[in-house]
Amino acid sequence: MGTRGSGLAERRFAMAAAADSLVGFGDVVGEASDAELAAVMGEADAVVARASAVRAQVAAEAVRRGVVAQSGVNAQAWVREFAPSLRQGGASQVARLAVEVAGAGRSGGSLAPDAAAEPDPDTPLGLVWAGVKDGTVSPGLALSALTEVGRLEPRLVPDAVPAVTRALLDLGVTWGAGQLRRLRPALLARYGVEGEFDDLQARLASVARLSQPLVESADVTEYQLVMTPEQAAVLEAAIGPMSAPAPNEETGERDLRPAGQRRVEALAEVCRRSSGLDADGQGSEGAAGSSAVLHVTIALTDLQARTGAGGMLGSTGAGAGAGAGTGAGEVLGSTATGTLLSPEVLRRVACDAALVPHVLGTAGEDLDLGRVARLFTRAQRRSLWRRDRTCTYPGCTAPAGWARAHHVRHWVDGGATDLDNAALLCQRHHTFVHDRRLWATVRHRPDELGRYVVWDLDPGSYDRQLEWLARQRAEHDPSPLTEARLLELVTALTNSDDTDPRYRAQLDAENGRCTHDDARYRAEVRVGPDDPAIQGWYREREPYC
Repeated sequence: MGTRGSGLAERRFAMAAAADSLVGFGDVVGEASDAELAAVMGEADAVVARASAVRAQVAAEAVRRGVVAQSGVNAQAWVREFAPSLRQGGASQVARLAVEVAGAGRSGGSLAPDAAAEPDPDTPLGLVWAGVKDGTVSPGLALSALTEVGRLEPRLVPDAVPAVTRALLDLGVTWGAGQLRRLRPALLARYGVEGEFDDLQARLASVARLSQPLVESADVTEYQLVMTPEQAAVLEAAIGPMSAPAPNEETGERDLRPAGQRRVEALAEVCRRSSGLDADGQGSEGAAGSSAVLHVTIALTDLQARTGAGGMLGSTGAGAGAGAGTGAGEVLGSTATGTLLSPEVLRRVACDAALVPHVLGTAGEDLDLGRVARLFTRAQRRSLWRRDRTCTYPGCTAPAGWARAHHVRHWVDGGATDLDNAALLCQRHHTFVHDRRLWATVRHRPDELGRYVVWDLDPGSYDRQLEWLARQRAEHDPSPLTEARLLELVTALTNSDDTDPRYRAQLDAENGRCTHDDARYRAEVRVGPDDPAIQGWYREREPYC
């Protein structure tokens, strides 16, 4: 039956009947069709919203009449006692709102009951309370909106307060109370007194902060970052496009990186690019021109075997690194002191990072100190841009400006720093190629697909290629020219009847020289006069000639 216009008794009877009708509703909900399920959900939500509005109004009436003392604590206890479902949460919000409304409804602070007294409908409280009574605004949202309006009101044009309150309620009804603060800058920009929005931006600058790095168990490093809207906008503009998921349509590979990982990698890439610029914004070559140079100590055996870890030394730091063979180094002259990098990470960074390796021998002595590993010159990188155009990994379209020059044969494995051993790779695929140990063939002319770089995507192809190259050297390279090999060669030449025209011409021009000279010239003809072993042989035999 209808209840509009009915008295309290009729409404209470209808409310009790509605409550009874909901008991065991779950037993029959299975009878609903798919379309009816949505309708039933909406009807149930309407009942809950209306019941919540009644609950708030009853609490406000109890406070207004003095049934409950005008104290938030007492009101909350009363609500918890007679609305037991709110013991799970929400009792304090209903009680606080009731106290606010009851206090505003009293005329001149009189304690006389006045059920008709209501907050001024043109005030923020009146607008909020109207939304609560019609069931569209929850008590929690009502309190959040009142708090936010209270903070904004002194900074707003007076006539704009109702419009600001409505805007906050509209946002909260759609997205929740937690989003109200996000509207503050826009409201101040539109409704704030003159200069208020500029003052807000200026005050925020002192709030922005970036914490010192906190190294957790030497595994991950944690920062806390708070930015102004301007700074956040710049950051998002820089990392937003780079942090989007990048599935590979050509190979069918999905981008399984979590969103947080993609954003961190994008931020790291922005920092890498920035650290490679000089004061004029131009790229600079070598460690001296880079604003972020890593100094690394690591044992040569660990770097070659990809075991252990290397440590970073700050660019201004100096001191002893890790002992040989420990596979660990120490950060000096930096707030990241103690950070360790694994050899595989160092091998990847060594492709084009501003890395100064301090490679230690078995006795801890410096074998390679201060040689910058980012050896691709600016001219070489520009040539790679023109040749490769984009990241060379199949299916990736990251532009050349986002990519780095990768040593196909790694620098630590003796790879040359020239265009025949270089390929552009974006940050994501640079890591991927190193992790999967992939090899590529660099062509002098493009293939039928226009590729100068063709990747072997079979995991471990890099190691298999190195093994093949080692076998080729063993089969085809001449024996090393050791002293024993040189003496063997000289003896064979001295005892032979060599008729080589070049040798005979040298002998004719050098009549009178000792037999050692004859053997020396024979050796020169065969192995070349500039070979170090020949030069040493000269020095040993000069006193006898």
